[in-house]
Amino acid sequence: MPVFPLGAHADDAGTRFAVASTSADAVEVCLVDGADGVLAERRIPLTERTFGVWHGYLEGVKPGQRYGYRVHGPYRPWDGVRANPAKILVDPYARRITGRVTDLHAARGWVDDPMTGPPSTVDSLGHVPLSVVTGPDPVAPATRPDVPWSETVVAELHVRGYTKQHPEVPPELRGTYLGMAHPAVVRHLCRLGVTAVELLPVCTIADEPQLVQRGRTNYWGYATLGFLAPHAGYASVPGAEVEEFAAMVAALHEAGIEVILDFVPNHTAEGGVGGTTLSYRGLDAPAYYSLGGNGHDADITGTGNTLDAGSPTVIRLVCDAMRHWVTAFGVDGFRIDLASVLGRPRSGAFDPHAPLLTAIAVDPVLSRTKLIAEPWDATGEGYRVGGFGVAWSEWNGRYRDAVRDFWRGHGGIGEVASRLTGSSDLYKLSGRRPWASVNFVTAHDGFTLRDLVSYERKHNEANGEDNRDGTDDNRSQNFGVEGETSSPVIVAQRLATARALLGTLLLSTGTPMLLGGDELWRTQNGNNNAYCLDDPTSWVDWAGDGAAASLTAFVARVTEIRRSSPDLHRDRFYRDGEVLWWHPAGRQLGGHDWHDGGLHSLGLLRGEWLLLLHAGSDAIAATLPAGGPFTPTLDSTTRTAPR
Repeated sequence: MPVFPLGAHADDAGTRFAVASTSADAVEVCLVDGADGVLAERRIPLTERTFGVWHGYLEGVKPGQRYGYRVHGPYRPWDGVRANPAKILVDPYARRITGRVTDLHAARGWVDDPMTGPPSTVDSLGHVPLSVVTGPDPVAPATRPDVPWSETVVAELHVRGYTKQHPEVPPELRGTYLGMAHPAVVRHLCRLGVTAVELLPVCTIADEPQLVQRGRTNYWGYATLGFLAPHAGYASVPGAEVEEFAAMVAALHEAGIEVILDFVPNHTAEGGVGGTTLSYRGLDAPAYYSLGGNGHDADITGTGNTLDAGSPTVIRLVCDAMRHWVTAFGVDGFRIDLASVLGRPRSGAFDPHAPLLTAIAVDPVLSRTKLIAEPWDATGEGYRVGGFGVAWSEWNGRYRDAVRDFWRGHGGIGEVASRLTGSSDLYKLSGRRPWASVNFVTAHDGFTLRDLVSYERKHNEANGEDNRDGTDDNRSQNFGVEGETSSPVIVAQRLATARALLGTLLLSTGTPMLLGGDELWRTQNGNNNAYCLDDPTSWVDWAGDGAAASLTAFVARVTEIRRSSPDLHRDRFYRDGEVLWWHPAGRQLGGHDWHDGGLHSLGLLRGEWLLLLHAGSDAIAATLPAGGPFTPTLDSTTRTAPR
């Protein structure tokens, strides 16, 4: 009988089940029927075990059947082994998952103390998610937009938040995959010049224990339970998430827009040892998690657990899951959350050639997609901007910091100059191109653009954590007033700086990434960590005002300018003599200028384009280089962009 592929695969006569567990003594597949509160369960032992995989074929089991696993085996928390047959477990390879955690007491695998207490005997059935047998996978179309990296403009979006309040999207579709596919949303993205959407996590989410206790949800979605299953909460029709996700990808592709998924293979929703037993911990914790010597989870993710990037079980799961999103749905790429974790087997030292990073980079399917690393984790050792291999682009945190600093009058011009021209100091030595630098000034994690120029301190009280969560390193400015103001002078200053930040981003060498909603002048009222707020704080307000309309037009104009010239979306680093750095006094910048802490202006001449940046508080006269005349094309100090 075949062992692979893992998961539940139905044919005309029944379903073949296969699940990995090297530490189990026995595994049962549990078929669940009935309505909530009156569930009926049939337990069937999987008698075949090959290569650490328990498998078997059950006749008569058809798509739509709910199921889970129960694992019998040792319970030795001090060794990290926590088999507990009272807990029904989600299949790591489930392609559809239903339900949520409704009772933490039932979902936990322990009593009194997770390390010294006995195993819980409370049956978790009815209180935790279940897997669902699915029919044949969709088959992705053979053709895709295939936008070259050098022409890519990314928008980071949340499926629910971006469309939840869109007035042209029918109410029943708002906040769903089909809402994202709606023509009004797609037209807006096309107008902005976006060529790829980077969607916050769409894999099945389970809220962490601390959020369940507070009655909150993980709105951002960085709490994966099922790596192959689209999140059911984003479907307009319950149970139709697979079909609706496929329809969304098809609609975006039809418009020439690629789909990149924010993928989270560094931890799971189960939390630390005091958390829940929903799947991985009960199946085979030592095979999935990086464990300390005392059986506790190693935590380099800040979430309580860390998937072990050196485990063959994890490597297989991550690569199989990513490949599934590509082959079944046509996904064009992945942004890997806390990707440094993938280069730290057993939570050790970072290695850009670690097994999991290498497996992804050389996979015949995945190597042809866009691969973006978030090059840090929750430790100082894990900050690895510029440290990944040749197959990877990276979120460039140094770009964000340098550009924010420059436009608030801090930092040296040498740092920002490197970032404007593709960060060759970070990416050239490894053989990468300028587009390996994914440039951004705002992202889901941190202030929105409007808040970046309106607040100097975080205001996260609504999260229920006494404003302790979220970073204090905002590199922001408020122009003399914290938060919203009716002063037309301050509002004008904020909008001018916002346009300068956007113009800098979109005209820099590298791959620009916009935060969806910034073009609509969205605010989170100073909250820089709205991860648990599924409410108007996090949803994009499409009603807008004059500022939103003008900012949208500004972004559209700048992306149009970027597309118009190869000099503005260059795919190779500049050689000596190809760039002229210009001092506003009318001369080339010299060695001493790069260390002038009082200099807040510089010019950059690339081909036929002259970019002048001035972050000083007062206007200055600037002498332009020879070779003109220069025709004004863009001015961030005005509400409109000249054509």
